[in-house]
Amino acid sequence: MTVTLRAGTIEDAKECGRICYDAFRSIAEQHNFPPDFPSLEVATEVLTMLLSHPSFHSVVAELDGRIVGSNFLDERSTIAGIGPVSVDPAVMNRTIGRQLMQAVMDRAVRRGFPGMRLIQIAWHFRSLALYTKLAFETRETLSLMQGKPLALKIPGYEVRPAREADLPACNQVCFRVHGHDRGGELRDAIRQGTANVVERLGRITGYSTGIGFFSHAIGETTDDLKALIAVAQAFIGPGFFVPSRNGELFGWCLSHDLRVVNQATLMTIGLYNEPAGAYLPAILY
Repeated sequence: MTVTLRAGTIEDAKECGRICYDAFRSIAEQHNFPPDFPSLEVATEVLTMLLSHPSFHSVVAELDGRIVGSNFLDERSTIAGIGPVSVDPAVMNRTIGRQLMQAVMDRAVRRGFPGMRLIQIAWHFRSLALYTKLAFETRETLSLMQGKPLALKIPGYEVRPAREADLPACNQVCFRVHGHDRGGELRDAIRQGTANVVERLGRITGYSTGIGFFSHAIGETTDDLKALIAVAQAFIGPGFFVPSRNGELFGWCLSHDLRVVNQATLMTIGLYNEPAGAYLPAILY
């Protein structure tokens, strides 16, 4: 039986969504954790968005003419994001996941991306081993936080909705922290109405595309991130990722009754700069 890889189309959304949901659920249940996608409908909605977005490249795997997996490459910003990769549980452990990973990695190289990133759920040891074999390096241990919105205000920090005119200032903050910007992702969030900026002394010092599983945030200082988290009306999805080594932010979240519900690993290949500020990563993009 030969696996065939092809570009995904919007017509694949229903079947790819089912496979994604079944794959993440089956692996999570093996480890007694809740799945990343709480329902088939949510998984299908996410994959529908990815398959229809012009700046996401999709790869679909077929076996004997039927879809058995998919993977995605986020091409909106300087560093390409990978995932979610999923394989039908009925045909797992046949190198299909590896082929899907190699396909998007090859695409990123051809397109000239200087680096790639992904987030790997910590208890899934097989994916950790696979990504390491593919030359990804472990960069950060992440704690997934969840709880009730804090409804707080950090004195001296003003948070407001982000506007298109804020993009240059936000990109500058991201460049100072990471050495590159994530402007494509931020632009999408501004248009969706989920992005906020934080200002200190009349100057933008951080931003978020949302506070949640699929969103990232950047701040010159940890207090900038506290201000963004403090006003979030909800923590979207299973929660938001905090770099565990940022003890100040991690401890602050715990002291405000947020709880750790999972752990994950940030992995990269190619260009990576040690952060020169505070940040919250996103699971997918």
